[in-house]
Amino acid sequence: MIRTLKRKFIKAKSVMIEKHKANLLLIRDNFTDKSTIGKLYLNGEFYGHTLELAWNDNKKNISCIPKGVYEIVKRHTEKSKYKYEHLHILDVPNRGYILMHIGNYPKNSKGCILLGNTRSLNFVGESRKAFYNLMYDLGSFDKIELIIKNR
Repeated sequence: MIRTLKRKFIKAKSVMIEKHKANLLLIRDNFTDKSTIGKLYLNGEFYGHTLELAWNDNKKNISCIPKGVYEIVKRHTEKSKYKYEHLHILDVPNRGYILMHIGNYPKNSKGCILLGNTRSLNFVGESRKAFYNLMYDLGSFDKIELIIKNR
């Protein structure tokens, strides 16, 4: 009996130590001269709509980022103009401080990804609600991976 309990405890402990990873998939499907709009999936389930700047050769502050696979970390710092926890997309080629944050229009992005519950031409709506829901749902994950694809 003690041996069985000990085995169960060791197994439970190893599961608790195991890192959990969130998988975000962004499929871009609408391209205009002002914006790139897509759909975001969290662990295979549709989550919301994204808005980014239009593709402009990955130029800083005026282009969306290249498609690819990226690691994301949660970020909250007093130095940021965003006074809430947001997401920092790491290792974007030739770019720095690419974030996922609240916003509705291309003018709210300097190359970052905005999230919303609704979408129309060059716009995502209910961004604050969508973003806070995402941050809540990412709360239990230790690692976050973002895959970006163009349709």
